Amino acid sequence: MTALRTVTVDGCPVHVFDSGAGPTVLMLHGSGPGTTGSGAWATTAQALGTSWRVLAPDQAGFGRTPVPEGARGGLKLWTEQAASLMDALGVERYAVVGHSMGGAVALALAAARPEQVTRVVAVSTMGAPGAPLSADLDAIWAAPAGPLGARDMLRRLVHDQALVTDPAVEARAAAMRAGAAAYASLFPPPRARWADDLALPARTLAAVRAPVLLVHGAEDRVTPLAASTLPLLGHLADVRLHVLGRCGHVPAVEHPHEFRHLLSCFLGPGR
Repeated sequence: MTALRTVTVDGCPVHVFDSGAGPTVLMLHGSGPGTTGSGAWATTAQALGTSWRVLAPDQAGFGRTPVPEGARGGLKLWTEQAASLMDALGVERYAVVGHSMGGAVALALAAARPEQVTRVVAVSTMGAPGAPLSADLDAIWAAPAGPLGARDMLRRLVHDQALVTDPAVEARAAAMRAGAAAYASLFPPPRARWADDLALPARTLAAVRAPVLLVHGAEDRVTPLAASTLPLLGHLADVRLHVLGRCGHVPAVEHPHEFRHLLSCFLGPGR
């Protein structure tokens, strides 16, 4: 079963892609304009659907989930909203998968809810202390809604430029236009402060007790491996890293079969 539903979380509507049955995995998308929970994770969810219940929300400011009145996006808001969503749904234990920005949120959530989060998969993740804002992430956060902005963003996201097709550009441009109003408030310049906001202190990373799998593309220019993921190895208590060659920022798109195999093996049936 697959459903798109709206859940009220702390008085704010949160749009959620809800698929499959079994133990729950919360999947958190990244921060590019036009990103949504279902757009980022629906294909991956199909591979987990017989074993897992996948919940993939639009985080505040993305897709159809607004930023709460008087608030601004940021790690604290996204982490608290994710935790409150699971509380609202009555899910007591769950794994968390996060991509890029969502990886930082996943790690922060695991630190905040150690009795609930069972495993963490952080993909092309942000969150490393002191990781700088890359030129490519700066450009992605600033990408204008429309075909030109969509094409430029997709070119930065992937290593294999053959994936930047006209249909992919058109679909992303439409998603960017649909979410432009909410997204506009999230990453105004100077943007380095938003990368700093997503960097987790060493004490937070040390509080992550769940096993962590880090997955990263060797050619990722958005969150480069050396600055974004390698430093995390020295901060996390139970961690392993898988690096994919000839891969940019989106392993789930560039190496879908291997990525799903890694995910399935690490999460395991019935964990």
